[in-house]
Amino acid sequence: MTAEERLALAQRTLARSRADATDVTVTATHRALSRFTRETIHQNVDEVNVTIAVRAIVDGRVGIASTNARDDDAIAAVNDRARELATLAPRDQLAPLVAPPAAVEAPPGAYDAPTAQAGAERRAQIAAAMFAHAKDAQLWSSGYVTSEDSGLTIATSAGARLAFDGTSAGTNVKMNGADSTGWAEAYAVGIGALDGDAVGARAARKAVAANNPAAVDPGSWTVILEPAAFGELLAFFRPYFSAELYAEGASYISGKLDERIAGENVTIRDDYAHPLNPGMPFDFSGAPTARLALIENGIARGIVTDDVWSRRLDRPNTGHAVPRAGGWPVGPQPLHTVVEPGTRPVDALIAETARGLLITRLWYVRYVDQRRSIVTGMTRDGTFLIEGGKVRGGVRNMRFNVAIGELLEDCEFANDPTRTGGYAYSLVTPSVKFPRFRFASVSPY
Repeated sequence: MTAEERLALAQRTLARSRADATDVTVTATHRALSRFTRETIHQNVDEVNVTIAVRAIVDGRVGIASTNARDDDAIAAVNDRARELATLAPRDQLAPLVAPPAAVEAPPGAYDAPTAQAGAERRAQIAAAMFAHAKDAQLWSSGYVTSEDSGLTIATSAGARLAFDGTSAGTNVKMNGADSTGWAEAYAVGIGALDGDAVGARAARKAVAANNPAAVDPGSWTVILEPAAFGELLAFFRPYFSAELYAEGASYISGKLDERIAGENVTIRDDYAHPLNPGMPFDFSGAPTARLALIENGIARGIVTDDVWSRRLDRPNTGHAVPRAGGWPVGPQPLHTVVEPGTRPVDALIAETARGLLITRLWYVRYVDQRRSIVTGMTRDGTFLIEGGKVRGGVRNMRFNVAIGELLEDCEFANDPTRTGGYAYSLVTPSVKFPRFRFASVSPY
């Protein structure tokens, strides 16, 4: 749907509301994915969906309902359902608000027309370039190529009318050998930026270099985490900047605002306009989103709020409300995390490491102690021994137990900012070196 069509649908829905106040969100998505294994694409998914979400406020109570039908009966029904749910909901101490008009501007480069128009053949071309490297190295590959375009429009009874259109594309591939694997990824706004040849070559090199992995002793190691690996840790750290977690005392930074919590070289921001990962300039309630420092030169500088938590804590609304429905449990969230890079290449960090580990990727990361930022997980798909400043060969995967906050007290970032992501996050980070990373055990594989 075009922005004009979404707005017409949102206004049509808003006109049917009988609540005291209402906001309507119309989301139109086109998601496509080509999945492959053993150099054969075995699944093509192409999904188009339009969702109407209605938030109705009645006598200080809130009800939320959604539908993906667009006829008059469905629009009337979703309004009635939201209003009925509101009458059954508890009343909040703070009267809910809907967003007034606001002037916002989408960051440049957020939408790429060729990505919106990309079909299965275009994704297959990217995959084929990776297949060639698997065959050349006598490996077999598995992974996917995906492309997406989406548009979101918010209309409120207080007069807000906001719209955003964006695209994204991504790929990752695992190259599999007899006793080793290698992995690589790429994410971008435009599918034209995905270089299947480069991604395939990188994953194949890792798989070959990691063959016949040796076991090393667990304990405290110097490690260099590539962006995908550090991104997995950041995905568990960035919720600490939610106003809700902060206020409830469940955040690592609770009570530590304006105090030093990391090394002076650590600056982490939330920036929807970063060129590698541009996003919406407003949140899912229609409030303008602020670009702000979360940690600045090691000092905890900010938490993110929404229309509710800004008033509960008497702080500015930073515009970080998450979708009203869908199981988000911890209030406002920083969704465009950016770690400021260092000044030296990752090769220099490796060259200065007498003995350590180079880690491609982490998986199965879970909290052990949320309040203290302690997590556990495993290395995966390319873990290498560093000796005398050189990468010497593959080592078996290892289980770690680390406190992310403590790691950030002593670290060095490389100068390779990279967009990385997973099922529930997308962020920008460089590689990072930690001198004390604790491993608890060695895997048999």
